[in-house]
Amino acid sequence: MIKIQKLILATFLTFLFFPGNLQGQVVVEKSRDKVIISGKSYYIHTVKKGETAYSISKAYEITPQELTKENPAVADGLKVGQSLKIPVVDNVQKPKNQKQVTKLTRDETKFIYHKLSAGETVFALSKKFDVSEDEIVQSNPNIEINKMPVGFEIAIPRRQFMNNDQKLQAPEKNILEHKVVKGENLYSIAEKYGITVKELRRENKGLLFPKVDDFIRIPLVNVPVVVTPETRRADSVRIVKEDLVIQHDNTFGITPVNNLKGTFNVALLLPLYFQENSNRTEIDSSKIVKGKPVYKINKREEEWIFPGTLGFLELYEGVLIASDTLRSLGLNINLHIYDVESDTVGAIRLIESGALKDMDLIIGPVYSHNLSLVATYAKQFEIPVISPVQLENNAPLKNNPFLFKVNPSLEVAQDAISKRLINFWDDNFIFIHSDSTHINPDIDSFKNKIFRELTTKVPYEEIKFKEFIFYSRSNQDEDSINRLENALSDQVRNFVIIASEDPPMMSECIANLKTLSKKFDIRIMGYPAIRGLDNEDWKDYFDLGIELYTPFWIDYNMQDVKNFNASFRHKFLTEPNENSFAWEGYDLTYYFLSGLALYGKKFISNPDIHNPDLLQTSFRFKRKEEGNGFENQKLYLIKFTNDLETKLLDEPNVTVEKSIN
Repeated sequence: MIKIQKLILATFLTFLFFPGNLQGQVVVEKSRDKVIISGKSYYIHTVKKGETAYSISKAYEITPQELTKENPAVADGLKVGQSLKIPVVDNVQKPKNQKQVTKLTRDETKFIYHKLSAGETVFALSKKFDVSEDEIVQSNPNIEINKMPVGFEIAIPRRQFMNNDQKLQAPEKNILEHKVVKGENLYSIAEKYGITVKELRRENKGLLFPKVDDFIRIPLVNVPVVVTPETRRADSVRIVKEDLVIQHDNTFGITPVNNLKGTFNVALLLPLYFQENSNRTEIDSSKIVKGKPVYKINKREEEWIFPGTLGFLELYEGVLIASDTLRSLGLNINLHIYDVESDTVGAIRLIESGALKDMDLIIGPVYSHNLSLVATYAKQFEIPVISPVQLENNAPLKNNPFLFKVNPSLEVAQDAISKRLINFWDDNFIFIHSDSTHINPDIDSFKNKIFRELTTKVPYEEIKFKEFIFYSRSNQDEDSINRLENALSDQVRNFVIIASEDPPMMSECIANLKTLSKKFDIRIMGYPAIRGLDNEDWKDYFDLGIELYTPFWIDYNMQDVKNFNASFRHKFLTEPNENSFAWEGYDLTYYFLSGLALYGKKFISNPDIHNPDLLQTSFRFKRKEEGNGFENQKLYLIKFTNDLETKLLDEPNVTVEKSIN
């Protein structure tokens, strides 16, 4: 069995890697040299430059699997001069008077006409354009593509996804399949879907210890009736019970902050890299003499700052301005700064020193492992700990009721996007991601959320949805844009969801969509990370009208924003840009210290009682279950408009609960 698996894997690798390594279209000359090995006849073929496993197999009328079986080394790649054993097969007599197929008339509504590049094969083209090899061959009768010269034009069948409604396979009623990922067990899976372990075992007879990549049947309980706009019932809706979210009553309106009293000790645990910044010299080895580098010690300029410090220095500057503002309102604030980097040694030493036990507020650390250490320690003293940056996951919130995460997770953005799509239920949805190996559970979870929301408007089987796997230009040439074009409809609006935070992928997708927007009606939404791209051509964003949810929104016309910029310029001789941590440093310091001053410990267990006017956000903290920490849920829906402005969208399903600063 193991040998068979290795053979299958070898064959797969041969198909996967060979097309990208080809140098050109080469006609394979069949060898005349034959040998008999163990009573079986073989050709001995010597590999020439440009030949591939596929082209050699085709020349000898065998399959690539047979070639790999006889020559296991093929799986490691072909080498020029390598000798291969090719089994001799009996020639099948071909019919003499074979009818010639009439040349097809050019029809661009049904075909993409692609010019062959060096090294392209039927297999490579099938993967590039997401069609089968048979479909390509049948679209080009009487043409042997592997023998065609570079530049020869062949027909690739278009995918007519949306000329008719795409029919999605309806899942079994009230059953969801869950793919097990590393670290999951029956208890955690049952908890995720809001069912008991007993119910889970009843649906999966004999299941005791699920393994990674196993598929488990999830019985869905309390499934609501789904009604379309015409009150039609959908009996094939896949719904996952949402995680329990314990919500407190919101306080509407702005909380006045004035006449504050009290003294507060605040600890900032940030990676400021004191040691790196203290090193005022650097070694320059760029000069080469007689083939050897010449080392020169250069003195750094006085204003030089270690690059890793800059973002957190900005956050500290925002904290300083907020502290000054609160002092003017009556508070006495003592700031304690600690340099806590990624290693746990510094965090452990700080905890063991006892310096944190008398703090009223701790901001940081920024790395998850250190954050968990500090939050666990602070819990025994009921000290609120603030996570100021985006975390890889919400694990530190578990069993840390005094931990606050101010940057919403990707899951919060996915929930918001899914709900937004309800307004466009009749669009053609193109869901773009790069998880070609299907190992990212977030992708499946996000798709499930989208279907769950859309099925409140339209039956599951009538949703027009195309999943598009992104490949970078390093793997696909410029013709890969045609794969995306195949998924678009010229009959209805196309709603594209870019489900990735990878900068190169986001940039490439946006560039391709800009080209295609000349032919198709396209609407685009992406993750909040799109806003942080270092993009040289922002005009594409405005031309495409990209929309996204973001936890931050700044109105530079508001007086408090103008005052902050003026204060920042006065103190630090510059102004913070839109993505600077300085805004966040101000907001979180102002929010938590004014909340503690006004409400005391009551504020920590129920932060919704406090809603001050902030600069760039409005915190809306929720926890998924008692005993866990809080996560900010506040997002703003913004749009890049064609008048080159970024505007806040105020729509019926999006509630802006504060005056925008």
